[in-house]
Amino acid sequence: MRYLLLFITLLSTSVFSQTLDPIEWNAGIEKETEDTYVLKFTAKLDKGWHLYSIHEVETDEIAPVPTEFTFYPTPDTYELVGETIEPKGIEKFDKIFEMDIKYFEEKVTFTQKIKRINPNLKSVKAEVFFSICDDERCLAPETVEFDISFSGAASENKGDASAITDNDRNKSDALHIDIQGKEKFPSEEVEKKSYFNIFILGFLGGLIALLTPCVFPMIPLTVSFFTKSANNKKKGMFNAILYGFFIFAIYVLLSLPFHLLDSVDPEILNNISTNVTLNILFFVIFIVFAISFFGYFEITLPASWSNKLDSKATSIGGIVGVFFMALTLALVSFSCTGPILGSLLGGSLSTDGGAMQLSFGMGGFGLALALPFGLFALFPNWLNSLPKSGGWLNTVKVVLGFIELALAFKFLSNADLVEHWGLLKREIFIGIWIVIGIGMVLYLFGKIRFPHDGPLQKLSTARKTLGVVTLAFVIYLLPGLTNTAYANLKLLSGFPPPLFYSVYEKEAHGPLGLNAYTDFEEGVKAAKAQNKPIMLDFTGWACVNCRKMEEQVWSHPEIIEILKDRYTLISLYVDDRKKLSDNERFKFLKPDGRVKNIKTIGDKWATFQTLNFQNNSQPYYVLLDSNMNMLNRTTAYTPDVKEYLKWLKTGLKNHNSK
Repeated sequence: MRYLLLFITLLSTSVFSQTLDPIEWNAGIEKETEDTYVLKFTAKLDKGWHLYSIHEVETDEIAPVPTEFTFYPTPDTYELVGETIEPKGIEKFDKIFEMDIKYFEEKVTFTQKIKRINPNLKSVKAEVFFSICDDERCLAPETVEFDISFSGAASENKGDASAITDNDRNKSDALHIDIQGKEKFPSEEVEKKSYFNIFILGFLGGLIALLTPCVFPMIPLTVSFFTKSANNKKKGMFNAILYGFFIFAIYVLLSLPFHLLDSVDPEILNNISTNVTLNILFFVIFIVFAISFFGYFEITLPASWSNKLDSKATSIGGIVGVFFMALTLALVSFSCTGPILGSLLGGSLSTDGGAMQLSFGMGGFGLALALPFGLFALFPNWLNSLPKSGGWLNTVKVVLGFIELALAFKFLSNADLVEHWGLLKREIFIGIWIVIGIGMVLYLFGKIRFPHDGPLQKLSTARKTLGVVTLAFVIYLLPGLTNTAYANLKLLSGFPPPLFYSVYEKEAHGPLGLNAYTDFEEGVKAAKAQNKPIMLDFTGWACVNCRKMEEQVWSHPEIIEILKDRYTLISLYVDDRKKLSDNERFKFLKPDGRVKNIKTIGDKWATFQTLNFQNNSQPYYVLLDSNMNMLNRTTAYTPDVKEYLKWLKTGLKNHNSK
């Protein structure tokens, strides 16, 4: 009765059923001479799927699962002539595996020559072991067996269902878990991104840029020029407002090339955000920006550019002339605005918002720069309330230099996390920030000076206040150097390296150093003991997109902290070829009548996934509590960091509400 219920479960077709079968194998035989034959094995693949070569990559690292053919010749039946032959295929360097790989698409035929020794031999038995992938997932390795008759007929050997024993049935039953709550979590539409936060951040960046010595003195000069040089007051106000609008438009236009990249490949910005070379490049650029802000040199665009634009603005009247004036301001102020824009660009590329997010950020930045010109044109009396230019502008610039220096190490930390160099463990990162913070405090209180600083007569109230706030922040950072409960620094969650990436932490045995259970029952016991929800990870050693998820999504500080501290991670490898003991092996009867021999750990977990979740692709993620209640919908390859983080947090919320 139990086995009948198990069989019915597998036959059911629900909204969760996603079992894929994108490959079809056929076998045949051709006679060459009186006693030599050629066995042919043809695979037809659905569009987008690929099958790997039979030649195993010689490496100690993780590599794709090669296709394997097994034959069973004996001295008195037949013998193999040479090796199995495959066609040319596609060869390319794979960035995830970091090696050259070979694979096949659409249709491929493998051949094996044999010599029949026993003329009475009627057929040959052979089997093929393989795994296939597309751009988002891989399927668990499968074995297909064939009986190939010398008469030309060939059929798949599906196994003998009548040979299933009570022991086989009991072991099959043991794989089934009674999952509750699937009906509560149908497929959800991806939430549309909100760009309000990045717009506000860009606006704040623009306000900061206004306070730099490259921009601030230009406000009264430019507004006065428009209001006094025009034929009438209304014309002057119109030109000043138009000038502000063009400033806003210019910065939005700067983001348009990234939309072109996004249209060519929607994931390109997200992919380069995790690129180690790019993060190191940003680290170097931000260090250069910081040194420039400290006053040791100026980052300027060629003077000929601004001179040429200035001459055009003077010679061309009307709206076009106002536009060239706005463009001249953007170029002349680059030495101050460039580093802030670089921070905005780097922050946008380090998230998953793509080009639209960058446009909103640049729009906020441009609006903040443009507002003063429009407002002071409408209310010219406000100009009298502006503070006079002076040494305080240089103070703002140096403080920005310290901030740029701190941000630089964030990008170096991103590269370090992806490559696991161990250079910037959490405590080292925080220690560097403490040193930078102390340097900023000493500067604000006049203990150190930079090239453009004049003699310090008296500390202003604003400078003292900022110095005290910075000192308080440094004191807040100090517990982050310890191995105590106060080391979390929740106000900075997601910015320093995660807690697990610590000089105090012992090495773990899961992806990215996470503690992961590789046996389901063992993991469930741990979850019950810890009163934590379960993150069930169906993965594979040779699963390309599993590695992409781990390296590009799981490595995000907030996600990896959640996986480490708030979930019990169970990673089941469906391609693990470690043999089960004789006592653990069994035959599993599939719904289509085929018999699957469960001989390896991978066989067991692949069958476990298909049986309980009607899905056979990897990566595949399930959130459960220790009583097997679903906590959220299942999900698969999800390169969007925000979407995956929301999915994890929803599971935690549902677990805590029980």
